Amino acid sequence: MQRYIGPDTDIPAGDIDVGARKIGYMFGQLKRLTGKFTGTLTGKGIEYGGSLIRNEATGYGAVYMLDNMLKRHKQDIEGRSVLISGSGNVAIFAAEKANQLGAKVLTLSDSSGYIYDKDGINAEKLAYIKDLKIKRRARISEYTNTFDAEFHPDCTPWHVKADIAILSATQNEISVDDAKALVKNGCIAVVEGANMPTYKDAIDIFKDNNVLFAPSKAANAGGVAVSGLEMSQNSARLSWSEQELQQHLKDIMRNIHDKCVAHGTEKEYANYSRGANIAGFIKVADAMLAYGVI
Repeated sequence: MQRYIGPDTDIPAGDIDVGARKIGYMFGQLKRLTGKFTGTLTGKGIEYGGSLIRNEATGYGAVYMLDNMLKRHKQDIEGRSVLISGSGNVAIFAAEKANQLGAKVLTLSDSSGYIYDKDGINAEKLAYIKDLKIKRRARISEYTNTFDAEFHPDCTPWHVKADIAILSATQNEISVDDAKALVKNGCIAVVEGANMPTYKDAIDIFKDNNVLFAPSKAANAGGVAVSGLEMSQNSARLSWSEQELQQHLKDIMRNIHDKCVAHGTEKEYANYSRGANIAGFIKVADAMLAYGVI
């Protein structure tokens, strides 16, 4: 099993994070220079134009995509075992939503290795990880000091037996060997929460074995979607509730899923990568025609 360098490196957090504080400063300067309050910059603090569930959106959206994929095949996420890589916002909130929908999350990771909790990383344990990783910036291995779990150094979690894999750490974290291991262990669905975490040859293995595969360009669109919703709220001078935003996000991810299916179905199998590429091309091409570019 390979080692990877994920987003949880030894670089000081202030050197790599662009959070609400920095976005707020840039937004304030834009407002000062232009004299306008617009939604150009997103990820702002709630007090000055930010949106609820913006931090959660990418992880939540990836799980909503998974839920749509499974339901299309008359299956459910409830009761399923889930492997998740990473321990940043995407991974933590994907785990949170998976828990809410009744799944059992077995793993999380950082660049030092992964933890495996056979009993599941439930809401209480996830709250501990939020404090551990988001606030204290500590290593994931500290989880085993508090809970009964295994830590596997310098490894990724893809050789653990489970039904579902959500890739939320970094680019190129799933190799051909990892893909073969997931297939051998009965994995039925793979979702890319990170950007391009799967090697091309590994994607081919999933497709050849009819494993449902959601590519990053579709599965992790939730964050960008809620950024768009933040701009909509700014333009209308209103603030939607968490329930309203959750519903908007669900609808957006369902629409993305359905477009992937419409353009990517090959016999019984939905090739979500193909569908996402075609749907994206059509949207851009139609816009170019409408604008008179071509």
